[in-house]
Amino acid sequence: MRKLLVLAAAVVMLAGCGTMNVKDFAGRTPELRLEEYFAGQTRAWGLFEDRFGTVRREFTVDITGTWDGKELVLEEDFLYSDGETERRVWRIEKTGPDTYRGTAGDVVGEALGEVAGNALNWRYTMDLKVGDGTWRVRFDDWMFLQPDGTLINRAYVSRWGIEIGSLTIAFRSQDVGQSAAAGTQ
Repeated sequence: MRKLLVLAAAVVMLAGCGTMNVKDFAGRTPELRLEEYFAGQTRAWGLFEDRFGTVRREFTVDITGTWDGKELVLEEDFLYSDGETERRVWRIEKTGPDTYRGTAGDVVGEALGEVAGNALNWRYTMDLKVGDGTWRVRFDDWMFLQPDGTLINRAYVSRWGIEIGSLTIAFRSQDVGQSAAAGTQ
């Protein structure tokens, strides 16, 4: 029993060692302003890897974003490599100079986001469709704006506190002049 407790404590401590802090990216450029980057048309390409590194799913996403000065609405249309399609609509509110709150149909409660420099960290719970069922999973979602206007997204997905996989997504604005609005001149 004692060995099990020591092992459990070690796992908890090691899990905390790899955690990034969004504030560590303060001052990095280009500065990410979510409401500006996603205004207009954006396309993304991504894949989901299970915790063993096996690619389980690939997809593209066409995104239409509208910002009214208070709320950013992202209409995401997914096309998976197996032909399946999916639509998700995010409603995102800027709650402070560096904070956001978002909702979507499959998000449980609210997604909470914080931005610093070129990075954004979202944390949320989602009911994820898996086969014929649904799994309730947690996302630790990181976005990093690159100098050429590419937005790299890496999300760690866990269930019952155990990482089950990760998403990697690359976003590119389809709008002319978008890079200037995102601070990437």
